[in-house]
Amino acid sequence: MKLPKTVRRYCPYCKKYTEHSLTNVSTGHKRSALKRGSKQRARKRGEARGCGNLGRWSKPPISKWKRKTKSTKKTNIMYKCKECGKSHYQKKGKRASKIQIE
Repeated sequence: MKLPKTVRRYCPYCKKYTEHSLTNVSTGHKRSALKRGSKQRARKRGEARGCGNLGRWSKPPISKWKRKTKSTKKTNIMYKCKECGKSHYQKKGKRASKIQIE
């Protein structure tokens, strides 16, 4: 997906249409493996051990044949106003494999 380097769009801080520069930002932080409710944390505490039907700990939540992953991520573009210098995000990101700001 190719995007221009500058775009004229509405700035909520200036409350008018101004030139904006675009930057591609990372999609956000990932939860760590030892957060509350994770299998790794329970395993370290001594749960999820033993054999037989242990309900939640005995098998993965869905079978490996049903498991799937998304091939693309949603874009996360930040717009910076050239007049006031404040930046804001887009409302809704589109799915794209690669983003090029030209």
